[in-house]
Amino acid sequence: MPQHARLMRLASRAALATALLLALAKAVAWWLSGSVSLLAGLTDSLLDGAASLLNLIAVHYALRPADEDHRYGHGKAEALAGLAQALFVGASAVLVAVQAIDHLQHPQPLGAQTLGIAVMLLSLAMTVALLLFQRHVVRVTGSTAVRADSLHYRSDLLLNSGILLALVLAGFGWQRLDPLFGLGIAAYILWSAVSIVREAVAVLMDEELAPELSERMHLLASGVPGVLGTSDLRTRISGTHWFVQLHVELPGDLSLQQSHSLCKQVEDAIRSEFPRAQVLAYATPTAAAA
Repeated sequence: MPQHARLMRLASRAALATALLLALAKAVAWWLSGSVSLLAGLTDSLLDGAASLLNLIAVHYALRPADEDHRYGHGKAEALAGLAQALFVGASAVLVAVQAIDHLQHPQPLGAQTLGIAVMLLSLAMTVALLLFQRHVVRVTGSTAVRADSLHYRSDLLLNSGILLALVLAGFGWQRLDPLFGLGIAAYILWSAVSIVREAVAVLMDEELAPELSERMHLLASGVPGVLGTSDLRTRISGTHWFVQLHVELPGDLSLQQSHSLCKQVEDAIRSEFPRAQVLAYATPTAAAA
């Protein structure tokens, strides 16, 4: 759908612009303050920028129409981008943890805390705005890549809140809390990476849709007048599309044209409730009861 493509591209560009702007602001604040938590935020924003750039490229490729070599489209490029994002996110967690441990062993006073606090307030405001827009895009398009992007920006929200709290507490003399917050943030970032991997692998391995969705599709198909039942319903996700195949049990005395017409009605019934679904219904003749 053109609207879905436009929203996905816009969300990817907004994420990249947000990451780059925040990385610049955090770089200045970290250089002046020396805060490990701010370094964690800077590292995460730089990796967010790299991941969002990759995501933008992946979305552009995933939205290409099906061709002779990719009859089901290019949607799985989104899941591949999700795996790459998880790698970026996991790397940021390791880097933050290493810096936090170093500052625990070699404590250093923080400077320019007011600037750091101002930068983190800006980061929180921009991240919240981006997340609200991403949530709208995911709700409309179901994009795996935008959802993965949203997951690590959601972790940014916690990360930025933790950094802000660490800077405020450091102002009251509790400066050793700064690297401790850094370690906690690193652990959360790593967990976010695991979540992204699990979702991307589910798409790449052609995991079925939720059971309640499949059950609803069975009911919609069976509700078409003339259909005796359904069986062997198979589903998978690729990009913003759901691919659905099922066998439709029909009276054995129907003509080929009648069978085809009923299969078409079954496909239309499922698509009417699930517009993202591309449905293929196969007629299965059933002998009349004795």
